[in-house]
Amino acid sequence: MPHIYLFKVEAPAVARKAQAGQFVVIRIDEKGERIPLTIADWDEAEGSITIVFMEVGTTTHRLALLEAGDFMADFIGPLGLPTHIDKFGTVVCVAGGFAVATIMPIARAMHRAGNKVISIMGARNKGLIFWENELRNVSHQLIVTTDDGSYARKGLVTEPLKELLEGDEKVDRVIAIGPSIMMKHCAKTTEPFGVKTIVSLNPIMVDGTGMCGCCRVLVGGVTKFACVDGPDFDGHQVDWDLLLARQRIYLDEEGRSLQRWQSQHGSGG
Repeated sequence: MPHIYLFKVEAPAVARKAQAGQFVVIRIDEKGERIPLTIADWDEAEGSITIVFMEVGTTTHRLALLEAGDFMADFIGPLGLPTHIDKFGTVVCVAGGFAVATIMPIARAMHRAGNKVISIMGARNKGLIFWENELRNVSHQLIVTTDDGSYARKGLVTEPLKELLEGDEKVDRVIAIGPSIMMKHCAKTTEPFGVKTIVSLNPIMVDGTGMCGCCRVLVGGVTKFACVDGPDFDGHQVDWDLLLARQRIYLDEEGRSLQRWQSQHGSGG
């Protein structure tokens, strides 16, 4: 089962300026790679930033080995454009997998702006569900789904999303965050209804500063960089096929990198 971690990091300068939808770039040590991680929460008074990540590659594996009191070489942010928060009316926030950590501050901000917030959170199974109560507390309604039916409603997040769109209540905006394929299907679900749908293209970012070019994406036929022009974009304008193909480019290299590191240091660090 994938390992999901929550870290609270002392970073007062970042906490003072953080807004919903932004991210940080971290580097564990001087030889480590830079990776972007979404800001899941922040406490300006405490001077802390909360990040949530899944252990999938070399850097997240090494990050998971850090303990309380340890240091990172770099913790830069807040980066990216904040999510546009306004009083839209009824806003549906859809989170796939551990993206609930990303949707939480957005749902909270939408709630505070006076919107009716309906949240949908989904995961592959019950063991991957977290922050359910936290999201419920900033939503007027919460729908939980699991792919295998081990908890709450069985099915994909797109199913209750479609039901809401077909219902009597007008949906004014949808925010969908999660794996790229999930965001694509959410956008395809809302498109026939003409409801503006914002997606966060965090999954395709590598460097996070606009230098590497790996997060290039076509939006409305125009080339954009997810890290500096986003990460939020109109889901109906994104070229999803190009995005998904680009995301697969480095899978083999990432796998070999993790194998090399584990062979040199042992799988337990």
